[in-house]
Amino acid sequence: MLQLLTFLVEKLSLLSKFKLFESSWSDRDLDQSRERPVQRGPPPPLLRRGDLLEVPRTLFTHYGIYLGDHKVAHLIPDILPVFSNDQKLISSVITNKRLILGCMYKCATVRVDTLEDFAYGSSIQVNSMDQVMKSDALPNEDVAKRAEKLIGAIPYSLLWNNCEHFVTYCRYGSAASRQTEQFCGFLKSIIRDQRSVMVTVLLGIVSIVCFGMAPSTTLPTVLIPFTLWMAG
Repeated sequence: MLQLLTFLVEKLSLLSKFKLFESSWSDRDLDQSRERPVQRGPPPPLLRRGDLLEVPRTLFTHYGIYLGDHKVAHLIPDILPVFSNDQKLISSVITNKRLILGCMYKCATVRVDTLEDFAYGSSIQVNSMDQVMKSDALPNEDVAKRAEKLIGAIPYSLLWNNCEHFVTYCRYGSAASRQTEQFCGFLKSIIRDQRSVMVTVLLGIVSIVCFGMAPSTTLPTVLIPFTLWMAG
């Protein structure tokens, strides 16, 4: 039992520090009919067209490509283009409802917003990914043109086609996501930890006690721990 408690504490502490998602989640939760309050962050550094911008969010980092004239192209989930062709409506501030439904429906847009809307009060880092990527950055003008060609509706995947994949494709020529790699590494650490088998067995027994013996409770109780044990 002590091992189980230690395991849970370790994973919860890791979750509290880990940036779970790579996606381009938004902190905005404003109704479209209400005026958004002005949020001011630190003044942005000198930017060049084609620069890769990143801003911190609560659980992740959001990325975009600077197009010049205080405009940023970035990929963000949005359900509205599925139901409407009204560009004025689509270009309005994306609420959390639109964003969550876009994630579920796997629909996103590469859209152009102002630098202030993109930063949303956060500090902006410029081209910091250049130091960690194996590939050299393309010329800035080529980066901006790649981003502009992708503007519009685009399929979305939280792990395989998010905002970080968009900017790395534009700037380095191939899509990649460090946040996705970190998340997958986190899942691997859980699978390899044999205490997770004990946790799933315990949860399975609790579900059987609470809901009775049935295929919906018995099969997961057997198959999930067995799978974790074999994969560990």
